[in-house]
Amino acid sequence: MQFKDLNIMPTIIKALEKENYEVPTPIQEEAIPIILSGRDLLGCAQTGTGKTAAFAIPTLQLLSKDKVSHHEARKIRALIVTPTRELALQIYESFCTYGKYTDLKYCVVFGGVSQKPQEEVLLKGVDILVATPGRLNDLIMQKIVDLKHIKIFILDEADRMLDMGFINDVKRIIAKIPEKKQTLLFSATMPPDIAMLSNTILKSPAKVEITPASSTVDTIEQYLYYVDKNNKKDLLLHILKDNSIVSALVFTRTKHGADRIVKQLSKDNVTAQAIHGDKSQGARQNALNNFKNKKLRILIATDIAARGIDIDELSHVINYDLPNIPETYVHRIGRTGRAGLGGVAISFCDFDEKEQLADIEYLIGKRLIEIKDHPYPLMNNFPAEKTTQPRREPSKKIISQPASPQKTSLKLSSMPKKTTSQREYQQAVPRQASSRQADSRQADYRQMGSRQADSRQTDTRQTGSRQADSRQTDARQTGSRQVAPKQATTKHSVFKREEEAPKKKFRMTADGQLKEKRSFMSFSKRGKKKEGK
Repeated sequence: MQFKDLNIMPTIIKALEKENYEVPTPIQEEAIPIILSGRDLLGCAQTGTGKTAAFAIPTLQLLSKDKVSHHEARKIRALIVTPTRELALQIYESFCTYGKYTDLKYCVVFGGVSQKPQEEVLLKGVDILVATPGRLNDLIMQKIVDLKHIKIFILDEADRMLDMGFINDVKRIIAKIPEKKQTLLFSATMPPDIAMLSNTILKSPAKVEITPASSTVDTIEQYLYYVDKNNKKDLLLHILKDNSIVSALVFTRTKHGADRIVKQLSKDNVTAQAIHGDKSQGARQNALNNFKNKKLRILIATDIAARGIDIDELSHVINYDLPNIPETYVHRIGRTGRAGLGGVAISFCDFDEKEQLADIEYLIGKRLIEIKDHPYPLMNNFPAEKTTQPRREPSKKIISQPASPQKTSLKLSSMPKKTTSQREYQQAVPRQASSRQADSRQADYRQMGSRQADSRQTDTRQTGSRQADSRQTDARQTGSRQVAPKQATTKHSVFKREEEAPKKKFRMTADGQLKEKRSFMSFSKRGKKKEGK
């Protein structure tokens, strides 16, 4: 069967012939007639079988027949939601290629770049929109995108959407779409969650399942290398020295691992670039274009980009780290062996990854071909020690409290022991210093007490003489011949009056309380008692 036999309109056939598309793939042969009939579709086919063309071609034909007046503004009538930026760009390019001779307008929106150019294209009006969930929801919230006129809704790579945590974003998008529409759901695998999702959004769908779920392409040769984790980088360099490897896509589990491999290869004069979530969209697209145009021989990627890379005639896929999810292995090696072409998949496996290997072989239903003749065989047949830093206790503010004897003993025991001479010297020095300070304080108190006593006696004498003179002067002025008896002002009488009516003085303590202020005589007496002892 050929595309001409699928009742495809001439303008699309012309574009397909220009791309040398003559014979449809099995999924295209079964899905295109169902979609053209207007039914909902649940498509399960492995990666690289032509799913994009299976829904792009009939979508272009249905929208082309449903013509809109030129006087009306273009409105979004078809929406394709996909998990990654690379896959969104790939789908957009496919629509542009297959619909180049139609009057339809296309647009792609995704995060990681400025949305201003995307806004400008949307404001001009588009018929088909390809989007990632995050950016699409942002544009909906800003009322830049209106989904009220959607007639065809396509959810591509639904299982990957679920793995990446976009399921809630997808549900918000579905809530904005009219209930009366044609829905197409495509997935490389069919886990139970995707089956439940399909039951909620699809109405009496036709199911197209070309191959068993998560099976690999038979044209891909799959090899296995047992190697220690520390020797993986050396084994990778050894394999890449083979000139028969025209292009190699190397998959790692982490972003840091991808960057680390690029640095290690560059030290050995092997040029490679990495694409992962931390790279900007410009850097990712630049590396991908260099790889597609064969300017770059080796591309390092993480699983987030596994389904967004569509490269013709990719010769080798290398699993530097085995994935934790067995289905991811199928998506990785599906980058090669596309459209019936051959390919080679090489996987490294250390001792800790044997469990993942068993899950992968159980899923695909066959064992990988082991390569034993290589310079870095597996030597460590035991789990690697996991180096974890000790848990750091949170710092707590300690209120000044007396240290417990147990803590004190621990501190003293941890300190280095001192010799007898050092201890005697350190004990003798504080004693001498404290005795000197006590003697000096007592001498100061005695001097200050004697000075105060002398000053008080002098003040008392001066005050008594002044009072006597003033009484004599008053008596003369009033005409009285009697002179008031002069009162003796001796030292003992002055002290006696002070004792009878003492004047209390107070001082302010650091706690804000008033306390009686003592004279320096009391301190001097207390010092004498200490000396007596």
